[in-house]
Amino acid sequence: MSNLIAALQEGYSIRARGGRVNDALDGVFGGVNTLSAVLQQQRLASVEATPLLRAVMAEIDVAVFTFDENGHALRLVNRAGEELLRMTGADMVGKRAAELGVEELLSAGEAHQILNRAFPAGAGRWAVRVTTFRESGLPYRLLVIEDLTRALREEELQGWKRLVRVLGHELKNSLTPIRSIADSLSRLVTREPLASDWREDTQRGLSVISGRAESLTRFLDSYARLAKLPPPVFGTVEAETWIRRVVNLDTRVPVRVLGGPALVFRGDKDQLDQLLINLLRNAVEASAELAGGVDVDWRLDGGHIEVRVRDEGHGIANPANLFVPFFTPKKGGSGIGLVLCRQIAEGHRGTLALRNRDDRQGCEAVLRVPVEAQI
Repeated sequence: MSNLIAALQEGYSIRARGGRVNDALDGVFGGVNTLSAVLQQQRLASVEATPLLRAVMAEIDVAVFTFDENGHALRLVNRAGEELLRMTGADMVGKRAAELGVEELLSAGEAHQILNRAFPAGAGRWAVRVTTFRESGLPYRLLVIEDLTRALREEELQGWKRLVRVLGHELKNSLTPIRSIADSLSRLVTREPLASDWREDTQRGLSVISGRAESLTRFLDSYARLAKLPPPVFGTVEAETWIRRVVNLDTRVPVRVLGGPALVFRGDKDQLDQLLINLLRNAVEASAELAGGVDVDWRLDGGHIEVRVRDEGHGIANPANLFVPFFTPKKGGSGIGLVLCRQIAEGHRGTLALRNRDDRQGCEAVLRVPVEAQI
């Protein structure tokens, strides 16, 4: 039995021969064999996992560094880390974080940072994460550095493509009839002799041109308003006073203020007014089609004030396009209102969601903004 246990300690896969029936050692032999099987499975899993981990570490494009406690020495680095610092792993392992130029990143504690920084591989925008783990009872620090520049550039490119596509569509819709009518008017006024009703035709054509030009001007003004939204100027906002004041601005449909707790939070009053005005206007217009009403309430939820605007209209037919710039299901709408509302909410470190009601027909808009003070 002593030899069997020694063999297991050395890593050998060995089994004990069963004892006699009802012998006291028979149970011990069975336990040793079970232990041998478990150890063999664990060693096999460990042996297989190590090459897999090394392969994954080598292939991912996120730089990973492992330091012992307080960044005294680098213990592990992957290929992306070598490329980031323009050094080989052999030259880096054993060096202190200060020698590698990443000491201040480790000193930030276990936090997620996004910063602009220049490394030997180049400058850019980086996401930095620091975590702590233990191996064999010893503490280690894991530093992960991810390049966000490429992703941001791709997202920016997609944004420009969407913008150009929308602008091109709107400009084409306005300029095509303008050109067509202008050509018709040009032929009309050069005809000899002039038609008896040429003045009326000319006036109608110019009226259409003027209307399309005005529509295009409104579209461009709406885009400029969206693009030039300034950062919020934070002040103290008392929830009930703010909501009741804005509700009283629109009297086309009765808006029921159902109330909520007394809450104070920080926000830009002018921008929040614009946000709530847009939400209420949408709700009022939706409810007016079915002679319904609009409800507004608020509550404290997980450190956020949650304001709900609920209507009794038809509901949302296509939720996926609600926050697409310049998309609108309303005749004569600009497609800017909800995009502007979400931009204001995100500027207040909050969120804005729209969904169909689950208690009845209609839609509800939910604004969530962090609350830093409570009355």
